[in-house]
Amino acid sequence: MWQLTLVLCAGMALAVVNPKTPQMGWSSWNAFQYDVNQSLVENTATAFNDRGFSKAGYNYILIDAGWQSLTRAADGYQQADPAKFPDGIAALADTVHKMGLKLGIYSDAGIYDCGFYPGSFGYEEMDAAQFASWGIDYLKYDNCGGFAGNTQAPAERFLAMDYALQKTERDILYALCEWGHQFPWFWADQISDSYRMSGDIHASFAGDDASVCTTAYCLNTGYAGVSVLTMIRKMRELSGFQKPGSWADMDMMEIGNDVMTEVEEQTHFSFWAALKSPLIIGANVATMNQSSVDILTNADMIAISQDELGTAVSYIPDLSVEDQIQVWGGPLSSGKQRFTVLALNYGNATTDISIPIASVPGLSSVTNKKYTVKEVWSNKAVSPNSTIKLTGVEVGQTKVLVFSEE
Repeated sequence: MWQLTLVLCAGMALAVVNPKTPQMGWSSWNAFQYDVNQSLVENTATAFNDRGFSKAGYNYILIDAGWQSLTRAADGYQQADPAKFPDGIAALADTVHKMGLKLGIYSDAGIYDCGFYPGSFGYEEMDAAQFASWGIDYLKYDNCGGFAGNTQAPAERFLAMDYALQKTERDILYALCEWGHQFPWFWADQISDSYRMSGDIHASFAGDDASVCTTAYCLNTGYAGVSVLTMIRKMRELSGFQKPGSWADMDMMEIGNDVMTEVEEQTHFSFWAALKSPLIIGANVATMNQSSVDILTNADMIAISQDELGTAVSYIPDLSVEDQIQVWGGPLSSGKQRFTVLALNYGNATTDISIPIASVPGLSSVTNKKYTVKEVWSNKAVSPNSTIKLTGVEVGQTKVLVFSEE
């Protein structure tokens, strides 16, 4: 049995951007898949500014798969599909930058990508240099179409692109998308800014595809079809790996794609924010309903996501009941915020949830001082009793408590 070992020189910073908080942006894939084009990107950037997303902190516009021609140019370089991007990617990047935003692009660590467009395997330095020359700020790097490339472990293939990005001397956020294969939380922090920890999400709050594994540590991680609840379930085992500089990515959000109730969308956003996943919108921001916009731009939840401590909430089994209630908690350090608790009802009926403060690890150090408690989604104060009682929690709903010093 062979074993891959990554040998890193002392002082070598492999991540290109090394974000101190999870990145925030938009990707074309969930809503549009391969139907991406110049007008869509420009309209999305305009909507970012017009609908308050950029003000809320979202700044990356990511062109996902489908932007390329099916073959490389005669000189070997990647080329944009001229019918989809008539002005080219460099001109589009310039437009996006003038709007105060950043542009991302997609490639693959295989010979082909998932749609059989050219991958970057064997062309890493050439592609990285081209992306940099275009003014690209973010690279999503997928793991489809490996074929002969799969004779090398994912870590080797993803490391090759990391080195190539460094050589460009441009700050390009490097986001790995290898679906949790070979447990990237053990190695991807050394070579990337974020890494996917599971197979692809799909537009469902609770229903998985048949092949999906519900835990993080299984060989069949499932390429696609992971529900919101299962993505959260997998993070029970992984939240402790979250740290500034390289974030476990729970995939693009399905908020705004009209597949969930309002409280389910709130739950979706609550856990992506509190678990420190990158916040990447996967819907049409120009046409989504205002309720979804309000959820995605909620200042209190974004403050939890972008908290300077960078610590994800942890699952609290002693306060949880499998298939009924989940309680999570974790520290905060920005401003006066010191702690957050999430209480999710994922059972079959509306219920009450009681949270004894003494049973939440780490919370007693906060409550020994004068403090206030607010529930984020109702924007209402909660009495700071020794046991906090949350009444009438709907199915699929999460109550988010923020404990702050007075």
